[in-house]
Amino acid sequence: MQRPGSELDAWLRLTLIPGLGGQGQRHLLQTFGLPEAIFKARGAELRAAIGDTLATALANLDADTEIETALAWAAEPGNHLITLADPAYPRELLTSADPPILLYAKGRIELLQEPMLSVVGSRNATRQGELDAEAFSTHLSNAGLTIVSGLALGIDAAAHRGGLKGKGATVAIIGTGIDRIYPAKNADLARRIAEEGVILSEFPLGMGPIAHNFPRRNRIIAGLGRGCLVVEAAERSGSLITARLAAEAGREVFAIPGSIHSALARGCHRLIRQGAKLVESAEDILEELKWEGVVRPFPSINTETTPPTAEELKVINALGDAPCDLETLVTRSGLTPDALLAMLLPMELDGRIASLPGGRYQKLG
Repeated sequence: MQRPGSELDAWLRLTLIPGLGGQGQRHLLQTFGLPEAIFKARGAELRAAIGDTLATALANLDADTEIETALAWAAEPGNHLITLADPAYPRELLTSADPPILLYAKGRIELLQEPMLSVVGSRNATRQGELDAEAFSTHLSNAGLTIVSGLALGIDAAAHRGGLKGKGATVAIIGTGIDRIYPAKNADLARRIAEEGVILSEFPLGMGPIAHNFPRRNRIIAGLGRGCLVVEAAERSGSLITARLAAEAGREVFAIPGSIHSALARGCHRLIRQGAKLVESAEDILEELKWEGVVRPFPSINTETTPPTAEELKVINALGDAPCDLETLVTRSGLTPDALLAMLLPMELDGRIASLPGGRYQKLG
């Protein structure tokens, strides 16, 4: 990791030029070398490289306050600024099409050199989807893969929790400045990741949640992983963007299939039709990656502590593999609505079933 100083000052200054963007930043680096040389270049040379408008923006840049704030942040324990020229920069990300020239990192940056797998999916996940994401991630983490995701609600959060349970830990790529926690519901999870894993951002300190920054951070999620697992995704989903970026970067794409009646399975089914690997267990992923890490026992995703009763088994069997509503459940089980309603809440509390929006239910495990 680079120490705060004039060289790092120049890297920060390069990222703060308005309108330049990653492609322009890398073009300047290719043309002039290190950032210090860029800011020493003559105006005519800069105009020839990036045009009049951007050359003027570079010459007129006043970012001293932002740079001082970033350097002070980097001097705090556990905080890091990592540039393209830094040995701590993630090797896998260097091979992607659009690597950020500077990353803000908080946590155990040595994890950035470990093999990783991206796990993404719906923010509005079902309880079963979250259980699957956590269980797969725990198993993959125990096999030695660090789990990468985007710290969103739903599947992302479950993937991070699973990664933290295993020895591989987890990396969270966020779409805000690293000093901002978004969404607020994941504040406790973010603090734990900062202590046991790594949080990464390419955005300047203080940057709030701007909609177009979240799809942009997906390329980092895709670029860090040796593969990308999609768990529950609608047909129009940011997770499909991440999967496409992973495929374009030469990474393997994996998808967990679901019910044909579930809107959250359609994105995964679409990926499978397009060539993604259908997976039913974490072992399927490890075999496809030809992974030779040590695999610990696969944790059960069934939280129940006592065997179900005969009537509970009747309800579980009636639910089948796809979510269904109360009326359908009455018909299938032969139980009265009152009897079913009296059973469903205790079964949910025991972790045998989950209630879904629209008055539907789904079995777990």
